[in-house]
Amino acid sequence: MSDNYDAIIIGAGHNGLVCAAMLGRAGRKVLVVEANDQVGGAAITREFTEGYSVSACAHLLYQLQPAVKKELGLKLDVAAENMATVALSAEGQHLRIQNDRVAGVSEEDAGSYRAFHKRMTRFADLFNTFLNKTPPRLAKDASRSDMLTLVQLGFDIRRLGRTEMQELLRLIGMNIRDEVVERFASPKLRGAISLDAVLGTHLGPRSPNTVLTYLYRLAGAKGQISQPVGGMGAVSELLAKSARHYGVVIRTGMPVKKIVIDGGRVGGVETNSGETFSAPLVVSNADPKSTIMCLVGVKNVETGFTRRIHHIRSNGNAAKLHLALDRLPKIEGIEDHEYANRFVIAPDEGYVERAFNYAKYGESSVKPILEISFPSVSDKSMAPPGKHVMSAIVQYAPSKLRGGWTEDSKSDFLQVVMGTLSEFMPNIESCVLASELLTSADFEKQLHMTGGHWHHGELALDQFLFTRPVGGAQQYAMPVDGLYLCGAGAHPGGGVSGAAGRNAARAILKAEK
Repeated sequence: MSDNYDAIIIGAGHNGLVCAAMLGRAGRKVLVVEANDQVGGAAITREFTEGYSVSACAHLLYQLQPAVKKELGLKLDVAAENMATVALSAEGQHLRIQNDRVAGVSEEDAGSYRAFHKRMTRFADLFNTFLNKTPPRLAKDASRSDMLTLVQLGFDIRRLGRTEMQELLRLIGMNIRDEVVERFASPKLRGAISLDAVLGTHLGPRSPNTVLTYLYRLAGAKGQISQPVGGMGAVSELLAKSARHYGVVIRTGMPVKKIVIDGGRVGGVETNSGETFSAPLVVSNADPKSTIMCLVGVKNVETGFTRRIHHIRSNGNAAKLHLALDRLPKIEGIEDHEYANRFVIAPDEGYVERAFNYAKYGESSVKPILEISFPSVSDKSMAPPGKHVMSAIVQYAPSKLRGGWTEDSKSDFLQVVMGTLSEFMPNIESCVLASELLTSADFEKQLHMTGGHWHHGELALDQFLFTRPVGGAQQYAMPVDGLYLCGAGAHPGGGVSGAAGRNAARAILKAEK
């Protein structure tokens, strides 16, 4: 049996849903097939123990693009908006950051941070313009549109003014460690900024490109952080609702076995159950390696292209810890209402770099860095009355752990993480009713991401903008007629922004004209 569609989207992650909704809005008959039983990919909400729910992977909203919300008419309910970041101190001398203000530092550092934030936000705004466009091709046969986009990029950079343009060009390939050490005396401020630059990457503060990754994180919502009512799954459910409004059919629990290739172009997909669906257009929200190496098959693409795809760096480094709590843990110097904020454990930039050192050699960190939230403080639906949930991203926990991620190695790492938390929350262990630790290997298995990397490939200058995911595939179209990418492995990258899905849909609709 074969059903015919104008387009088939593989994967109901948020980018796949954005792409599907936009194609449906343009009048296309669209099918979305999702391997898991729930839409959302890495942006889902689920119960991890009875009565306690969490955002299972992505847990805070940084980057959802205004253009996506506007064009799809999204109205998201927010439990906590413009959350402050609290950099924890074991002695209770915490640092608090919100927008361009920082408390708990000297007047000199506070002034330096305002200037730093103003400059970085301006650069991030420039970035964001191009995160929402198809990147130009840098080739002899580049189109007039490609050349105009490239020229526009040059003009936009020049409009910064000579001083700021020179500063952007100086910073773009730098490491964040040198920048924060030059500007700030406060170790906790240097540590908090360093954490933001490396979270979710296989990079440390001394690694090149970490100013780039810091700017990427600021792009979209200008660094403001929010928590949706119902967790991150609420964002995905809203996108699915929008897609269905435009006539999109969404089928869950339906893993794709292969993309059907006929005469050098796509003809549809075949599922694991043997069902086939026909379409002249297939858009993959899976990562580039899974798409080409598994779903398309190397025999259907040129060897050189396969080699470039094979060498995409996509080794995940982040784990996720969920705790069901019978009460909030005690944090010295933190008032009850402040638990609605975001907390980070990164005492200084050297601590972050030392945490990364272990991952270089395939080991999990013995002193990890953490991004922590207590979503039940702002959203009572996440836990039973009077109880709470803690959600934490933990680095560094490499997907390719030496010896592999076994039950013993996960248990050992959980003890390490709890020990780190105990330094800042002395009674945390007595508050815990249940726990769940997910490593990047779990993300790879459960969310079907090669290496468990939530960007589907490292964000670095050689895997960014004009060269993302690789040369010859930077404009969403793959070297198989009718095949496109729309996920985090395509431009501009990961984060719950919807930019890749929107850009891919626009590129597809433009190509059809």
